[in-house]
Amino acid sequence: MKPHRGTLILVLGILGIVSCFPLGIADWVMGKRDLKEMDAGTMDPSGRGNTNVGRICGMIGTLLAGIVIVLVIVGMILPVLVVRQPN
Repeated sequence: MKPHRGTLILVLGILGIVSCFPLGIADWVMGKRDLKEMDAGTMDPSGRGNTNVGRICGMIGTLLAGIVIVLVIVGMILPVLVVRQPN
């Protein structure tokens, strides 16, 4: 049976929320894969809690990064549209 990576996934999930959006995506994928392996019985299930919480943190970090990216794009486009309107 493979050892769990629950602590690593939890740390990556927290870092994905706090600072680095690509870590959130990687964490989300790793957490999903590890939970599947735990369900199949090929990975130590004792890290299920940390793995699941880390996966959820990765989802939240990815969602927040997506919102920030959209807001930055809107913030860049909106002034251009406002300036070009005829008076």
